[in-house]
Amino acid sequence: MKTVKTAVLLAVAAGISACTPAVDKTSDGHVSDGKSLHLSNLEAGIWVDPQGCEHWIIDDGLEGYADLRRTPDGKPVCNSDLPRNVATGPFKEGSTFGDPI
Repeated sequence: MKTVKTAVLLAVAAGISACTPAVDKTSDGHVSDGKSLHLSNLEAGIWVDPQGCEHWIIDDGLEGYADLRRTPDGKPVCNSDLPRNVATGPFKEGSTFGDPI
């Protein structure tokens, strides 16, 4: 009985510890360059995947962000005229953190 109570207590503790506040993922949270920017303040580029679908990309030198590009009705933007597996645009602009690559 003691083992069952311990197992239940550990399961409840694990469940409660998983209930953390939601993290704001719209903000660039690193502090390496002394700034923490909202992602809308950074310049985005476009990467086309092998299937021809476009993705918004941002690279601030320390972290990278990507999201599927969608039409206003929520459908993915695919069959792009842009070259596949290539990133285009100023996606490394907006950060003072140097990117050696």
